Amino acid sequence: MSDVKGYAATSELSGLAPFSFQRRTPRADDVSIDILYCGVCHTDIHFAENDWGRTNYPVVPGHEIIGRVTAVGNDVNQFTVGELVGVGCMVDSCRSCPSCEQGLEQYCREGMTPTYNGEDRIDRLRTYGGYSERIVVSERFVVRVPDKLDPAAAAPILCAGITTYSPLKHFGVGKGHKVGVLGMGGLGHMGVKFARALGAEVTIFTRSEAKVAEAKKQGADHVIISTDPEQMAAATESFDFLLDTIPVHHDLNPYLSTLKVNGSHILASSLPGHWGPRSPSLPAPKPRWPKLRSRAPTTSSSLPTRSRWPPLPRALTSCWIPFRFTMT
Repeated sequence: MSDVKGYAATSELSGLAPFSFQRRTPRADDVSIDILYCGVCHTDIHFAENDWGRTNYPVVPGHEIIGRVTAVGNDVNQFTVGELVGVGCMVDSCRSCPSCEQGLEQYCREGMTPTYNGEDRIDRLRTYGGYSERIVVSERFVVRVPDKLDPAAAAPILCAGITTYSPLKHFGVGKGHKVGVLGMGGLGHMGVKFARALGAEVTIFTRSEAKVAEAKKQGADHVIISTDPEQMAAATESFDFLLDTIPVHHDLNPYLSTLKVNGSHILASSLPGHWGPRSPSLPAPKPRWPKLRSRAPTTSSSLPTRSRWPPLPRALTSCWIPFRFTMT
């Protein structure tokens, strides 16, 4: 065991404060990492404030971790001391179910072990995240980060980045496709960049006129104000894919009408009735699905598989990642 300093929330109202805890003694397959940067994901705020009713206090958030390897276990063969590495949203799984055997640990039959607010599968110690000095993780859940990437700017790709990149790759988004990105928060910004890097023509849907200039700056070819009926009507059956990153419950119907026949609506956010915050300014979702007649499926995207990571840095070379929401 080793003593580590970090930042933790101890209650829904406490905010983050200095916190000391212990990391486990490294195992044979473990990689020990000095944390250089950790992105601030909105999920961290939700857990710190117990918005979803699932927080076990004290909680040390942070699952967009960039650091340097300081030691490796005897069985580690993928990493060496001094390498720049990352740790994302999960740090373990059962490793033996069909999903885990395919490298889809996010769908582990027994449930993946989250980087924080979880329980170690072996010693039952609580998992603490990246708002801390160091972390110890099995090499199976560590990814290599190219040295040419700015480590501070790269941190958010461990969650927001790969959460949008993974479904775009899975559904084959590429040159000649028209992609609509719903929402322009952390996920939406990334979705625009990756869809453009993959060769698609990209349109941002936003409720705010004030975001038009920012959307164009981030690489959007077009912007649609979703509260403007004329703009929405003009977009009817225009898109091959919709990447939905809106983080609150919302009516899907107006957006589904913008899909082409056989288009796909990819949810990277909350389904109506699923856990997650609800905006009081939005009406309750209506239980009707007008685009079912044209076989436009609504699919969802959970945490991404680690196997999606290797090509991601290559995609980053063709799009600018300006994020610097980090804690050092």
